[in-house]
Parts: sequence; C-alpha cells; structure tokens
Amino acid sequence: MAVRTGDAAPEFDLAVSHDERVRLSDFRGRANVLLVFHPFAFTAVCEDEARDLQENLAAFRDAGTEIVFVSCDSWAARRAWKEQIGAEYTFASDFWPHGVAAKAYGVFNEAIGAPHRGTFLIDREGTVVWSLVKEGDEYRAEMVPDSLETLRATA
Repeated sequence: MAVRTGDAAPEFDLAVSHDERVRLSDFRGRANVLLVFHPFAFTAVCEDEARDLQENLAAFRDAGTEIVFVSCDSWAARRAWKEQIGAEYTFASDFWPHGVAAKAYGVFNEAIGAPHRGTFLIDREGTVVWSLVKEGDEYRAEMVPDSLETLRATA
C-alpha cells in the first residue's frame, strides 16, 4: 500500500552521481520536498512530466520546495537525460538496492521492475501533506497544480 497523506515520509537515500546522494533528512527543517517517482528515463510521458516540473520550478522554489525526480534507471542514465532536457532540479536513482525507495513508498511495480507514478509532497517536518499515485502510464496533469495549491494552503 502506498504512503498516504498524513503519514510520516519514509527516509530515502538515493544516488545523484557516483559521489553524490540525496536523502530526505537533507531537507528536514529547511525545505519541503516534492518526491516524484516515474517508471523510466527517456520516455515520452515521463519527459512531459519532467518538463512540466521544470516549467514550474520557480513556483516550487518560491514555496520553499525542492523537487526530487526518481526512477530505477542508473544515475548515469538519469544525469544524461537531465542534461538532454535541461532540467535544473534533482534527478535521483533508485537503482541499487533496486527500487528500495519506491518499495518504501509503496509504489514499486514488481511486474516491470520500476516505480508506478507516485508523487509525495513532504513538509519540512517529514509528513506527507499531499500525494498522488497512478498505476497506469498516464500523464499526471494534476501533479503540478494540485501540489502547488497544497503548498499555498499550508503556507
């Protein structure tokens, strides 16, 4: 079962590069986190979502929120994709141990070995204040406006 609104967010520890990691605890007390799981890099729906987040990055940062975009692809593939699309927020890898963060959030799809589309807005104290999980391969049109509305309402 996926983590829900009101739950304590599980800690995550994800690779960004060979010598850089991102952890939920890095943000505790200083920033909200929009944790966005998606199935695969270099795919059309995932790229549309990544670009939507990039187009709204200033609004998220104005609301004291950092974006962490996660799949089970290797950190090297994630870095190449991030550079290709010109994103300026964190692309993290849940490659090894494979899918451990997606499993902790209840969004790992065992059938394909990759996450479902799970989105979790986590406040500075580590509580999930909004979430959206889609198991199909459909674009999360409500991801940006609904999460930003939640941030405005809780400010």
